[in-house]
Amino acid sequence: MTSFTTSDGEVYIYADFMPKEFAPLLEKSLQPAPFIHDPLAETTGNARRPVTNGFKPLGRAETPDSLDEILGSEGEGGDEDDFVVDDDGAGYALGLNGYGKRSNGLNLTGFVWTVDQDTHHTVTVKFYDREYHRDFHFTDPYLYDKACLNDNGTLFSCPPANGNPAIIFYRPHETWTARADWRTKLPRGEDVTSIALSDSYIFVTTSTNYVRVYTLYGTPFRVYRQKSSPTVTCAAWRDYVLTMGNGPVSPDGSTKLLYTIENVRRDEVCQSEDIVALADGTDLKSAFFSDAGDPCIYDSEGVLLVLQHWRTPGQARWVPLLDTKRLERLASGRKEESYWPVAVAQDKFHCIILKGGDQYPYFPRPLLSEFDFKIPLTSPDPNPAADDAENLLSTDGPRLEEAFVRSSLTVSLLEDLLSSTTATHAQRAELARREIGVDKVLLQLLNVECREGEERGMKALELVGLMRDKSGKMVEAAGKVAGRYGRGVLEEKIREVAERRMMGEEEDF
Repeated sequence: MTSFTTSDGEVYIYADFMPKEFAPLLEKSLQPAPFIHDPLAETTGNARRPVTNGFKPLGRAETPDSLDEILGSEGEGGDEDDFVVDDDGAGYALGLNGYGKRSNGLNLTGFVWTVDQDTHHTVTVKFYDREYHRDFHFTDPYLYDKACLNDNGTLFSCPPANGNPAIIFYRPHETWTARADWRTKLPRGEDVTSIALSDSYIFVTTSTNYVRVYTLYGTPFRVYRQKSSPTVTCAAWRDYVLTMGNGPVSPDGSTKLLYTIENVRRDEVCQSEDIVALADGTDLKSAFFSDAGDPCIYDSEGVLLVLQHWRTPGQARWVPLLDTKRLERLASGRKEESYWPVAVAQDKFHCIILKGGDQYPYFPRPLLSEFDFKIPLTSPDPNPAADDAENLLSTDGPRLEEAFVRSSLTVSLLEDLLSSTTATHAQRAELARREIGVDKVLLQLLNVECREGEERGMKALELVGLMRDKSGKMVEAAGKVAGRYGRGVLEEKIREVAERRMMGEEEDF
């Protein structure tokens, strides 16, 4: 049986239309339709529907898409030079795959992809939290090639084509007016190189090295020319924008990647034309802000770095958070995989695992994975004696040392945030909790040193001096640890440290 509908709304149904000699050609397993256009999704509103009598209305079931099975894990192959880094914690632009499907944006909020329909594109926006946002898709005659999204809206851009200038299009997810999306054209001859979306502003960098700033509802706010050129990417968080571009050409023909961070609302420059700390032979894969508002980069060697003290001019430095090539899951050498960065949130690295030689996430909805931070400090023993209790105890020191460096870094990042904003009670409580966590790690390290012997007393006393606690409780606990192992001399010196702190004297170790 076959059926079809004409443009006049007439439905035709034919039964047994296939001759018997050709019937075996159709005896295949059933497959879902490749694409079903949902006219209800063409609405401009994306607000949460009101609850009726305390019950949530049932939503329309998701339409199956056979492209999910057709494409599988196949992505764009070829040279990685086609990769456009324009992530603000909001998305990427990738090359088309063999089926005309293109991923334009991906983060923890959702993802955006387009399907090439020859004369136009079909844009689909899906969210992970269906309770908060409603998925939508629409017909795109402008052929948008870049997109990013957050909880407020979705931003698109398209290159100039057929004599038409480049276009910026923003669509908010929820408004109290009938229509709040807007579209603007860039001057002719100007192409979009990257876009970024924050809770406050929209940022666009162009081929003429301009940085164009708009409010969320389309008012041009600022235009200026970036010093480093050509522009590589930009990222945004609240009132801050991070822009990157190539610096001057060195005698050997190479250039350094430079970054600038500005507070748009205050019209202040936090970091100006500083160097992006990439190791020799590595490339930048992604630049974005964490959920706490700290700039992060991910390089081609699989190293994730965060920018510390970036709000103070001249004090910023890139600190490694994780080296993915040192993950325990890769220690056996049997797995061949890489990681597509998505976000840094809740003290974890969120990414997509790419198997084998894959370079890009698969369609349509790649699974997200998360890894805890682990700052690279030492190389693990390649052949640990699992049944050797002494060997197991000896691993406590490196593990706790890494935890101390990592927890101290997170405390520093939070202190910088609270010093530049109006801190809430919850934030101050979180900072106090993290400071206590640092001291607890030091207390565990002290326990390891005391266990190792009396000759480790100098390092043990040094650990006590690193404690942040001003109440004296942690130092008192340190004295008890020394006493438990019979380290009388150390216990006495720890008591002296406690007395000096009570008197407000500076400590000298």
